[in-house]
Amino acid sequence: MTLLFAHPVSNHHRTPKGHPERAERVAAVERGLASMDLTRKISPMAEESDLRLCHPQAYIDTIRKAEPDSGAVQLDPDTWMSPGSWEAALRAVGGACAAVDAVLDGEARNAFVLARPPGHHAEASVAMGFCLFGTVAIAARHALDRRGLSRVAIVDFDVHHGNGTQALLWDEPRILFVTSQQMPLWPGSGEPSERGAHGQILNLPLAPHSDGAVMRAAYEAEAFPALEAFKPELILVSAGFDAHAADPLAQLNWVEADYRWLTQRLCDLADRHCQGRVVSCLEGGYDLDALTASVAAHVGVLQERGL
Repeated sequence: MTLLFAHPVSNHHRTPKGHPERAERVAAVERGLASMDLTRKISPMAEESDLRLCHPQAYIDTIRKAEPDSGAVQLDPDTWMSPGSWEAALRAVGGACAAVDAVLDGEARNAFVLARPPGHHAEASVAMGFCLFGTVAIAARHALDRRGLSRVAIVDFDVHHGNGTQALLWDEPRILFVTSQQMPLWPGSGEPSERGAHGQILNLPLAPHSDGAVMRAAYEAEAFPALEAFKPELILVSAGFDAHAADPLAQLNWVEADYRWLTQRLCDLADRHCQGRVVSCLEGGYDLDALTASVAAHVGVLQERGL
């Protein structure tokens, strides 16, 4: 069984006309999931204590107070809040933590969290790159600090480097962070030399205009051996679909078959090391048709492997 965590408030986080991270992305994902037999769950609200696993209270207060009563407020050149953004961000975090709990409790082998805003660019006290809170980093800390796990792996295949996740977990030896990204590309981080305080961060930069074959070779050579050696008890995925050839914000040339292959290989690792336990959270993906097809490929594998 595969669980789907979502909440309608994801549509209430509004960005200005023409912004790529828009509410229509939710409907695009739902189209990709429409034919699947998923068990739906309402994403709960995170508590501020959940946010404090990765963010200081002063920053949490700043974001809460920044939400406007009407219209929109700009936090940085790319990141906006509207009425509903605070709840949407808290339900993104709450959904990720609830998915971790459900998978660890044996309710299902895996789960997908459909939520926006995304999270992997948010640093401890900085909102950026469409992101307010480090959703997947918080979920990983929840699994460790509250659920008693010893080793959690995060795999981030969004086309943009997960600089926020890297910064939030730089000093965390219990988490292996594996991330592939186009380079050069915003935000400019993600060099192989960025290894974390304990050598637990693995960056896989991919050249612009490279395709899925290049990605597969990089994962085979570096990512999968690192994950095998780490033996995670849970795998979290920052599932961005903007490496797709049709995406307007980058220049990688992945197709749906690449997402399917990568998901299959991650599920194979999960089967060997952590009883198949995988929790995947939506990050990027800005061409709506490509997002629909790519999510269908990714979650389709989760559904197959969750049976």
